[in-house]
Amino acid sequence: MVKRIIITLIGIIVLIGGLAGIKGLQIRRMIAHGDSFVPPPEVVTTAMAKNDSWESFLTAVGSLEAVQGVVVTAELTGKVVHIAFVPGTMVKAGDLLVQQDTSVESAQLRAAEAQVALAKTNFGRTKKLVANKTVSQSDFDNADAQYKQAVAQADNIRAVIGKKTIRAPFAGRLGIRQVNLGQILNEGDEIVSLQSLDPIYVNFLLPQQRLAQVHPGLAIRLTIDAFPGQVISGKITAINPQVDAATRNIRIQATVENPAELLRPGMYVNISVVFQDRIEVLAIPATSVLYAPYGDSVFVVEEKKNDANESSGLVLNQKFVRLGEKRGDYVSIISGLKQGETVVSTGVFKLRNGQAVVIDNTLSPEFKQMPKPADA
Repeated sequence: MVKRIIITLIGIIVLIGGLAGIKGLQIRRMIAHGDSFVPPPEVVTTAMAKNDSWESFLTAVGSLEAVQGVVVTAELTGKVVHIAFVPGTMVKAGDLLVQQDTSVESAQLRAAEAQVALAKTNFGRTKKLVANKTVSQSDFDNADAQYKQAVAQADNIRAVIGKKTIRAPFAGRLGIRQVNLGQILNEGDEIVSLQSLDPIYVNFLLPQQRLAQVHPGLAIRLTIDAFPGQVISGKITAINPQVDAATRNIRIQATVENPAELLRPGMYVNISVVFQDRIEVLAIPATSVLYAPYGDSVFVVEEKKNDANESSGLVLNQKFVRLGEKRGDYVSIISGLKQGETVVSTGVFKLRNGQAVVIDNTLSPEFKQMPKPADA
């Protein structure tokens, strides 16, 4: 009995040892296969680092202001008896806008003109008599003063009538009417907005460090959300002589032609101040950069050499770079990369240093310095 148990135990031990040997052999084979396994190359798109000449400009935000703009108001109290304008139309300088009631002033003017005529006659008569020494010099001076007073009184009434005859002070486009026929206008009451829209001013701020770079005549470009895709050109026409002590900014004013009146006072605009000098840069697509807190890097595609110094495929070499200005889809490289090197242009977040790759640019996007929303 004991002998049978011993034989059974020996058989079990032999069986377990055989299974362990087989399993160990399988594991060693798996390890060897893993050591010899080479993952397939990653398909990437590439772009070449190339020297480029970029336009130099400063960006800012600003607002539009009419060259001449005013809200026409009443100077004197009076009732509106005639409205001579149509809201939203163009008017010329001197065109009648509103006529207030001047019936009382017109009657006063006729009486004043009669007094002028009488005083003029008396003055002429006295002038002849004083020459013959028939009247005294004091009588002549009194007649002269009465004539001048009568003329001044008539001119004062005409001025009142003129102030109640409200005209356009300059040519421009009218806004929405603020008065009605028969309304009593008090001094300062608004009648209508009048704006001169062509040309139009653009006001914006630049930091004082840029003062040496800007001067009258420098070109600017405007873009505005109301008209996407349109770029409007203008020129700097004035620089404020005083720097804001609170912000250390200097106010710049440019003038832009506006024949179609697309631009209106009060609009918000994006401004680019264009300089004559151009910047020489080494540019790559911005999507080529792997951004990280410890440093930005790119993956350069290089040929892998075997022991015989022969090409055996393409591999990635991760290089850390120092970035400069960004322009559209491109970014400039200050250091870390050379002209002519080929970098991966998309999908860099999934790559690693030393990885084998295959280039396929059939699906590579088109990179532009000034992309439009439709290109996104």
